[in-house]
Amino acid sequence: MKKAILIIVLLILAVAGFFGFKFYNKYYGNNISKDGYVLIPHGAKFDQILDSITPYVKNKESFTEVAKDKNMDEYFKPGRYHFAKGASNTSLVNMIKAGNQSENSFRIGDFGDMYQMVGRVSKKTELDSLRFVNDLDQIASEKGYKNAEDLKKYFFIDTYNFFWTVTPKEFFKKFEDQYNDFWNSDRKAKEQQSGLTRDQIYALASIVYKESGGKPDEMKTIAGLYLNRFKKGMKLQSDPTVIYAINKQTNFKEPIKRVFYKHLTTPSPYNTYANTGIPPGPICVVDKNSVDAVLSPEQNGYIFMCADPARFGYHKFTASAEEHAINAKAYQDWLNSKNIK
Repeated sequence: MKKAILIIVLLILAVAGFFGFKFYNKYYGNNISKDGYVLIPHGAKFDQILDSITPYVKNKESFTEVAKDKNMDEYFKPGRYHFAKGASNTSLVNMIKAGNQSENSFRIGDFGDMYQMVGRVSKKTELDSLRFVNDLDQIASEKGYKNAEDLKKYFFIDTYNFFWTVTPKEFFKKFEDQYNDFWNSDRKAKEQQSGLTRDQIYALASIVYKESGGKPDEMKTIAGLYLNRFKKGMKLQSDPTVIYAINKQTNFKEPIKRVFYKHLTTPSPYNTYANTGIPPGPICVVDKNSVDAVLSPEQNGYIFMCADPARFGYHKFTASAEEHAINAKAYQDWLNSKNIK
């Protein structure tokens, strides 16, 4: 009798253990074979989600059962979700239901055109570039601007994190908040002392950024030089403004490696060889260092600058037209020797 009871107990334990293991494995066992990201757009159907996760799960049926048991077939949040190798069905379902999506990194570079920037950024969002542009145009209009291009000053060069589901309004709000934080009382005081409008500050900062190649150690020197020219009523004569003028005409499809005399007459309000004064707006997205350089420029007597072939990326500065002519000739000779056209 005791032996029979023992056998029954062992059978019950074995059955319970079998089903217990099966239950645990289905809900908490490793069901993800590799790392990856799954995109769930707004309006997605449950079957679409299952198709998206198929490359990552070992057992699609068990995931489906857990998802339905937890009502994920009816309730889930769109987003970009990281499927980690070794994760369980339960952790993934809970992640998707809670909307715990992973952020994407965006590099905002020295884009010359807002639409050029949006084209790159939108590739890492749910929305296409046209929707992004239209919404930014609307934001610009609400602020009294012509279009999204006038929002360029709100952006700074850096790396930022956003969710794949970010809306254009949320996207811009991040930069608007950063812009407002940047313009603290100290910088506003320097702005007043400069005698420049904020648009002029950003336009000069963009020239400083382009001329310096983004290297902060020359920015204040370059800012001082261009402010000297501006105050003397001289043309700024900045090559990057000519390149920008040409790029605007060709929709940034014609790379300019070298500025020739034929380029200097390009008709554009941004061309500082053809026009006196500061351009009507920035020729690129800038970084914070270039704006600070314009607000706190080096006090120097320089009027001329020329790229230094002996120190790639740096310049020779002078107040002498004769010395500048020598420097310019050396640089042109170097360009010719490298067959740069």
